[in-house]
Amino acid sequence: MEAFVFILIILVASILQTSTGFGFSILATPFLLLLYEPKEAIQINLALSLVISISLIAKVRKDMDRGILKRFIIGSAAGLPIGIIVFLIIDINKLKLGVSLIVLVLTFMLMLQFRINQNKQRDMIVGGLSGTLTTSIGMPGPPLLLYFSGTDTKKEKLRGTTLAFYLFIYFTSLVIQVVFAGTNKTIWISSGLALPLVLIGLYLGQRLFKWFNQRVFQLVIYIILLFTGVYLLIESWQ
Repeated sequence: MEAFVFILIILVASILQTSTGFGFSILATPFLLLLYEPKEAIQINLALSLVISISLIAKVRKDMDRGILKRFIIGSAAGLPIGIIVFLIIDINKLKLGVSLIVLVLTFMLMLQFRINQNKQRDMIVGGLSGTLTTSIGMPGPPLLLYFSGTDTKKEKLRGTTLAFYLFIYFTSLVIQVVFAGTNKTIWISSGLALPLVLIGLYLGQRLFKWFNQRVFQLVIYIILLFTGVYLLIESWQ
């Protein structure tokens, strides 16, 4: 049963990541935490997300906003060390509770047509929050997703910029996790076994992306964010 759940998690999350530019860590991490210890779940997620980003970067390079990308990276430099400290000293359930409440509140604000203007300072802040969440729970997506949704960013630009940022943030976070939290064989064996599923998800996700219009894309964002917030909230109480 665990093997089936693992296959389903990786395949669906890979399709989502490829078709939207986000979603692997948002969908995979909560479920991987059911099957693995926090350190293992986070590092498996980081390793596989990095593979997806490397595989797709050439195709989305033309869609990325290099100015925003640069500011995200600069901002994340402050968030990355904060995240690993949080991971090492704070109870994982308290962290899940905090993230879930933030995600749910901001998602409902977006659904009520709350909008925010994009500027350089906010780019840096969002990058910092994303960096903190990546090294702490392996989920850089919520701050980026909420920010881009609130600024009505086109799906091509969102996908290209987030995937390019993930290439940096996942690699750096994986190195930080391995150095400060340690690693083990389970992480790398499970990641290796998941690679064929990731490749299948890459293919299916690329085809699915062509079918999304902006309205459907926005709906998918809301569903994913609500699911993530509710699931993390439930998990934090166990």
